[in-house]
Amino acid sequence: MGLSDVAAALRDRLPEMGGDMARRIRSEVESYTDETLIPFASLHESCTANADMVLGHLAFRTDPDVRSAWETGRLRAEQGVPLADTLHAFRVGFEYLWSRMIDEARRHPEVTDAQLVAGSSDIWALSGRYAEAVAASYRETSAELALRREARRSALVEALFTGALAERTTPWEAAGQLGLSERGPYAVVAAAVPDPGQEPLPGIEGALREARVPSAWRLLPDAQIGVVSLTHPGAETVGLRLLRRHRARVGVSPLFDSLRDTPQALRFARLALNRVPGDGPGVARFDDRPLAMLVTAAPAEAKRLVEVVLGPVLALPAAERARLLETLGQWFAAGGAAAEAAKGLYVHPNTVRYRLRRIEELTGRSLSDPAALADLGTALHALRLLPE
Repeated sequence: MGLSDVAAALRDRLPEMGGDMARRIRSEVESYTDETLIPFASLHESCTANADMVLGHLAFRTDPDVRSAWETGRLRAEQGVPLADTLHAFRVGFEYLWSRMIDEARRHPEVTDAQLVAGSSDIWALSGRYAEAVAASYRETSAELALRREARRSALVEALFTGALAERTTPWEAAGQLGLSERGPYAVVAAAVPDPGQEPLPGIEGALREARVPSAWRLLPDAQIGVVSLTHPGAETVGLRLLRRHRARVGVSPLFDSLRDTPQALRFARLALNRVPGDGPGVARFDDRPLAMLVTAAPAEAKRLVEVVLGPVLALPAAERARLLETLGQWFAAGGAAAEAAKGLYVHPNTVRYRLRRIEELTGRSLSDPAALADLGTALHALRLLPE
């Protein structure tokens, strides 16, 4: 009688051995003690299948069959069991199996020590092949799961920005799946892409996460866009500091409280991006210049406002038009103080007052009327921002 007969004898006791092996693994590998993670029935089934393959190889000298090991690796990856614990469980299983073979061989004096030594070499070589199969299957499945999760995450981020969330997924459920806070405030960030496919803010999600600021991002052909949770105290300050570390042109939306408003916030972030001064990097917040952003957002309406409010002034000869508009601008910059405006214009305060009265006559709007003052200030601002 040789080890093949010992292996054949043990195969008759597979159900019992599968249960014992499962209990041994549970007692020695921490993550395998969690019934919600790995149900005992699932572990028992895996142990029995793997033991059957090993004993079949030893009993009948067939080619090693690692299908059960491959299936175990796939299953453990799907269950979220760490790879190190999965490989540890296989070592425990092989140690248990070899100890049972030793016990069985002692009942048969005809099994020599030389046969046991050869058998030990055989079974540990088999253990290595099984471990390789488990690890390869685990890594392949983990990669597939990661791609699936990333595709799902990318779709959810896209749905947030377009407002196209499926009826079965609420913004709050999407927030949970994206790792965002279920409540605001949030902000949307838009960074200009220097070249298609190149991230202007590489590593920003990880950097924000490390600073306890959750976010979700998507790369578009013209911009890298992200929604950021700002519930943590100081999160906005931290986020802006991290954004400024990158040599990128970045626009930031106003804060908002509901993820349903993400599409509108993206529009505001893009408007802020368009108002980054100069050609170099910089971060522009919509709230820093809200009037400028609104003018940019509605150029046709802003042009109409200029025509309605300042039309009579714009109809003047170029020199007089320039003097009146410059005076009005200096007066606003001086906080409505004619004397202070006069210093900037290098004229007498009475000259400023005369020009302001001329503007009031032409526009039919009094600078002492708050509503008229708002119209004139907004029109003047729009006039400076509009391209024509």
